[in-house]
Amino acid sequence: MLMGHRTWLFGNSPVIISTGTVGGPFEANGNIPNDIDILHEDMWLNQDSFEKAQQMMMEEACQHAIKNSQIEKEQVSFFISGDLINQITPTSFTAKTLGVPYFGLFNACATSMESLALSAMIINGNGANYILSGASSHNAATEKQFRYPTEYGGQKPPTAQWTVTGAGCVLLAKEGTGPMVTSATIGKVVDMGMTDPFNMGGAMAPAAVDTISSHLRERGIDASYYDLIITGDLGHIGREVSLDLFHKNGIEIDENKYVDCGLTIYREGQPVLAGASGAACSAVVTYGHFLNKMKKGELNRILVVATGALHSPLSIYQKDPIPCIAHAVSIESGSDTL
Repeated sequence: MLMGHRTWLFGNSPVIISTGTVGGPFEANGNIPNDIDILHEDMWLNQDSFEKAQQMMMEEACQHAIKNSQIEKEQVSFFISGDLINQITPTSFTAKTLGVPYFGLFNACATSMESLALSAMIINGNGANYILSGASSHNAATEKQFRYPTEYGGQKPPTAQWTVTGAGCVLLAKEGTGPMVTSATIGKVVDMGMTDPFNMGGAMAPAAVDTISSHLRERGIDASYYDLIITGDLGHIGREVSLDLFHKNGIEIDENKYVDCGLTIYREGQPVLAGASGAACSAVVTYGHFLNKMKKGELNRILVVATGALHSPLSIYQKDPIPCIAHAVSIESGSDTL
C-alpha cells in the first residue's frame, strides 16, 4: 500500500458513488454553472452571517450527495471535511446538523484532497463503508478574516485571487459504481520565505511541484499517464511559476494537460485578478466539472493536486513567511491502473 516515502496505493479502489456541489451568484455567472448542482442568487443564503451561509452550503452539498446515492444518512460512517474560518466552525456546525461521526481538518485550500486521501485510506483499510469528504469556503467570510471586509473596498494587487463561494463533497464507498480513488501522495510543508498574502499562487507553486514530482517518481510513471494534472488554485501566476520549476527540474509537463481549478471556474472578464482560490475551489471544480467529464467518458485518469497556504492573520502580522502544502489524489475510471 505504501509506495516510496509518501504515496499510498489503494488496492481496494474506493469508489466515488455520488457528489454534491454548491455555488453562489458569482459562480453562477462563471464558466461552469452547469456543473454545479445548487446555485444561489444571494451570498447570504437567507442567513444572518456569511459564516452561517457557508455552513448552509456545506450542509446542502452533503445532503445532495446522500440524496443522489442509494444509501441512507445513517449508513455514513464518517464526515471528513474542513474550511478556512477560525476553528473550522462552518464545518463543525455542519457536522452537528448531519449527526455523523466527524473528523475536522485544516490544510487551507489543500483540505479537499487531504480529506479525500484520508477517506480513501480509511475505506481501503476496511475502516468504513461510506464516508462524506469535502471542503467549503465563502468569499466574504474568508476575505473578512484574512484581509479586510469586502465592504471596505480596498484595492488589491494583480497577484491576488478571488475566494470561491461554494462547497463540494463526495460520498466515497467501499464498493459501487463511479470513478475510483487509486492513489494519493501526501504533501510536506514547503516554505520558500514568501511573505506576501496577496500572492498565494506564487507561494504555493513550489509545494505543488514537490508533491507532483514525488507522486510521479514514487508511482514510477510520467505525467503522460494522466489525461489531466489538475492543480487547486495556483491561478495564472502560480501556474507559470510551477511550469518554470518543472522545467528547471527536468520534468516534462504537457501544458495543455496541466490545468488549474482557479482558472477554470470563472469566465474571462470576471474581475478575479490572478484567478480563483479558497477551499471550495478545488472541491467544486473537481467534484462538479471534472468528475462530470469522467462520467461522460471524456477523461479516464486525473491527478488532482490541491494547494494550501498555511498562514494565519496572526502569522502575517508577526512577519512570518508563508508555509505551503499540496496533496495529490489520483482518480481513475478504468481498471487498467498501476
